[in-house]
This record gives sequence, C-alpha cells and structure tokens, in this order.
Amino acid sequence: MAEQATPLMQHATASWLVDNTALSFEQIAEFCGIHILEVNAMADDLASSKYTGRDPVQAHELTHEEIEKAEKDPNYRMVIQKGPDQVRRTKGPRYTPVSKRQDKPDGIAWLLRNHPEISDAQVGKLIGTTRTTINAIREREHWNIANIAPKDPVTLGLCSQRELDAVVAKAAKKAGIEPEVADDAKLGGDRQALIAELQEERAQAARDAEAALSGEADEDDAPVEHTAETLFKDR
Repeated sequence: MAEQATPLMQHATASWLVDNTALSFEQIAEFCGIHILEVNAMADDLASSKYTGRDPVQAHELTHEEIEKAEKDPNYRMVIQKGPDQVRRTKGPRYTPVSKRQDKPDGIAWLLRNHPEISDAQVGKLIGTTRTTINAIREREHWNIANIAPKDPVTLGLCSQRELDAVVAKAAKKAGIEPEVADDAKLGGDRQALIAELQEERAQAARDAEAALSGEADEDDAPVEHTAETLFKDR
C-alpha cells in the first residue's frame, strides 16, 4: 500500500489546523505526517510561534467538507486532495546555494587557467553561470577582478569531482588532447622496480646478518692452540 501523501508544508499546515479547526491532535498528526506530540506542543503554544500557519484549503490540499466530516467523526482520517507538486529541474543555469555564489568567480578563474579546453558553455553548466561572467573574468573586466583568486571548484563545493572529471574528459576528447596517464599507471613500472630493489636490499641485509652471526659462532667454536705456558698456567 502506497504511503499517504502529506501537505507540502507539514508543520505550518498543522499549526493552521490547530488554530482554526476542532480536529483532534491525532487527526492532525496523521494528516500532516508528524508526531502527535508536535501537534500537542503547537496547541500549548510551545511550537506554534515557530511556524506561520498555512491554509490547506487555500492550497487545494483539503476541502471545508473534508474538515467538517473529520470534526464530526474523531475516527475519520482526512485524505489530501492532491499531493504537493514535484519540483522538476528545468533547463538553465545550475542552481548554487546563496552562501556559495560568491565563490563562483574563483571557480571560473581556476577552470579558465587550468582547463582552457573546456568551452564556455561547459563552464557555465558546471558552475552555474553565464557566458558574460566567464568572458569578463577571462578578459579581466569583471567588477571584482582584483579579489578573484583561482580555486578548485570541487574544493569550493560548486561541483563534484566526478562532474569535473567528466567535463574535462569530454572537452579533451573533442579537442583531440591525449588524456594524461594517471600517476599510478605512469609510475607503475618504476614503483615495481623500487619494491623489488627494497626487497633485495632486505634480503641482502638478512644474509649479511646471518653471515655475521655465523662468523661469531665460528670464532667461539674455533680450537684453541695450547702451548706449554697455557697448559701449565693455572697449575
């Protein structure tokens, strides 16, 4: 059974229902998809001040008839008239949180400096900016150019590493640029040779230590030549 849809603004709707209807706390909680204790707190004015009430009738999520029916029967559970509209992303600049928008010029400058093969359209889609801004930074005509410092857009949180790698690979392929060999692959042979050399050094050190111990043992076990002086020394 599919889960029942809830109002778009659950707590704000609950606050409105508490203030404007005679519904039970349980009815409001189930309709809004929140805990009954939260509804109780709103009724006690402990939480209602945090939310501006939202009228579900005006939002076409409930009808007056549905509310009245529920008020007359405490066991009745109201059904939402329609679920909240799903937000669908449309074509256009990438959305960037307000807190990070000031970092966009730094990210753009980094891309222009480190990946000139990426087109303005790709930069705009990756960072969520316009060609006008990109060109202004490229030509150093941006109004804040003195304070722009190139910074990795991934570090700034403007895009993910996977997104950046995909754009760079696509741009490089289109420009006919051979992709750089990853450091691990490039140094693979040298690394293996170094490991083998270290292993040989350790093996040689073990052999040397074993030989040294063996030599000391031979010295201890070597026969002592006795002379008349040594034979009768302790006598």
